[in-house]
Amino acid sequence: MVRDDAAEAGSDEPPRFPSFREAVRFWLKLGLISFGGPAGQIAIMNRELVETKRWISSRHFLNALNFCMLLPGPEAQQLATYLGWRLHGARGGIAAGALFVLPSMAILFGLSWLYMAGGELAWIDAIFHGLMPAVVALIADAVLRLGGKALRSRTLIALAAVAFVAIYFFGVSFVLIVLGAGLLGGIGHRFFSNQFPAMGVHGKQGLRGEAACAVLPAMPESSWKRTCGVLALCLVLWWVPIFAVAGWLGWQSAAAQQGLFFSKAAMVTFGGAYAVLPYVAQQAVETHQWLSHPQMMAGLALAETTPGPLIIALQFVGFVGGWQHPGTLDPILSATVCALVTTWVTFLPSFLFIFLGGPYVEKIGNMPRLSAALTAITAAVVGVILNLGVQFSMHAIWVDGEVDWFAGVMAIIAFVALRVFKIGIIPVMAVCAVCGLALLWM
Repeated sequence: MVRDDAAEAGSDEPPRFPSFREAVRFWLKLGLISFGGPAGQIAIMNRELVETKRWISSRHFLNALNFCMLLPGPEAQQLATYLGWRLHGARGGIAAGALFVLPSMAILFGLSWLYMAGGELAWIDAIFHGLMPAVVALIADAVLRLGGKALRSRTLIALAAVAFVAIYFFGVSFVLIVLGAGLLGGIGHRFFSNQFPAMGVHGKQGLRGEAACAVLPAMPESSWKRTCGVLALCLVLWWVPIFAVAGWLGWQSAAAQQGLFFSKAAMVTFGGAYAVLPYVAQQAVETHQWLSHPQMMAGLALAETTPGPLIIALQFVGFVGGWQHPGTLDPILSATVCALVTTWVTFLPSFLFIFLGGPYVEKIGNMPRLSAALTAITAAVVGVILNLGVQFSMHAIWVDGEVDWFAGVMAIIAFVALRVFKIGIIPVMAVCAVCGLALLWM
């Protein structure tokens, strides 16, 4: 109570340092209420940890956020992992990062089973028929939101257009697009810094005169011994399950192939879940044929209804791929193994990045060329997400050579609700699902 009373009174006296149990309770709460995508999740952490509890200073929080935005993977989960690590070391980082994901993982597993096991039921099909237009609207809104922030020069606009043409018309790999954009941004910033600007540091309001925060433990010093130890441990944890599954089911099994594929995806997921989804759609749908475009859209819709990171949608891809390609296993067992492998290799790299890079957080502001490379990557990602939207729109609205007028009209209505009236994602998706059911009963 002393800490809370001091916070409410705006006292300059530092609050009591939180116990590990107190922190775990907060991380579990965050995992259960973190709807609204990364922006909402980051806002919750800022409000609770910086303004209310005062466990972290505003400047430290912003430095950590800038660091996480430079990494591939889900930045909100990485931010939680970093803050947990900064408070209570490795166990704190593991608790924060894991609890951010586990609730959504459990919920999505149940929804995935319901989707596959009940796929022949008319009412299930009707619900997902209603959700498809909502997904189209969500992607269109994401393109505009990200584009408005990322495309800050004519060159970046052109880069987004080139990325769209490259992936849509020529099928260029998302990995090559990311690598090329990053290289172009890093080099371009040196000669044309106005066309390839470094990412702006998040606003520094509140840094002056802010209330005192809890006194944190000393920052671990970087050393070759520490770096090699963290790298070795995380790589073993990362790859042992993949080799174990391959030894059990063979390298050509869905689980082993997904372990390899999503390990690669985890290294190039700059720009959030919407950035990696086009890559997954290109490879998982068209190359590996683990699932179809409509099923991919269903997975995104289900992931939007759960708390936690949107990239948890990849778990659905693994689940469906395992169900439809069980090999010698029962479909539900194969789906479970694939979902676990996919989730493991998607999120474990985030812990590696945080534990390796944590000691360098304060130095990120002095790396403008690296920041400019990320700016260029983000611009290219806008074009890649546009490609995803076009593909999904075609599969949702153009069915068997005919226009699905219900899907088209609902997509427009959902987009207006999101973009113009600022209605939340969950209510929009709920209304679309109800409209799908209503169409069945008409």
